[in-house]
Amino acid sequence: MPILKAFIFDLDGTLIDSLADIAESINRMLDARGYPRCEQEVFKQMVGDGMEKLVERALPEHARSDELIKICVEEYRAHYDTLWNAQTRPYDGIVEMLASLKTQGLKLGVISNKAHRFTVPMTEHFFGTAVFDHILGQRVEVPRKPAPDGAHEMAALLGLQTDEMAYVGDSGIDMQFAKSSGMKPVGVRWGFRSEAELLECGADVLISHPVELFDLAGK
Repeated sequence: MPILKAFIFDLDGTLIDSLADIAESINRMLDARGYPRCEQEVFKQMVGDGMEKLVERALPEHARSDELIKICVEEYRAHYDTLWNAQTRPYDGIVEMLASLKTQGLKLGVISNKAHRFTVPMTEHFFGTAVFDHILGQRVEVPRKPAPDGAHEMAALLGLQTDEMAYVGDSGIDMQFAKSSGMKPVGVRWGFRSEAELLECGADVLISHPVELFDLAGK
């Protein structure tokens, strides 16, 4: 296998613990419509497929019409605009790990199914503007993970082949995305999904702390 030259990361559940703010934003949307709130823990299984799927899963079954989902996505987005950094923080060791990889000459990127309009400012807010070479959130013109399109876009931007990149994520979708595009799938145990899901969906490696990425980088 070629030497890894880049580490590409999922955002939610991998770099940042954003569950509380996502949950509160959805629940305020539900409150306003008189629907029951969802317990924060269930959001671990609801996130990862973009805003539309998140909202659809949170709504009561009788309210899941296409038209209402679109309206509720906008309502959720409006709440999240004001709440995204209320409780969200990077996981322990992430900032230090990124800084070390950067100083060792590795390329760094983010590919997320979170909307691009949130992915870029959130990543730059928590990690600055000089850490990541490119940040790609979900855009309507690019199929979301696990489709491989985002990985090929990132590889072209970095001037690399996908097999020179590792993708680090916390969900089965992330591992499928890495496998489908030829990146090395690296699962993190500190995120939203289970170790079993990561392994079932193709993780080559599981790590328990960010510092373990140094071994994969060969640095």
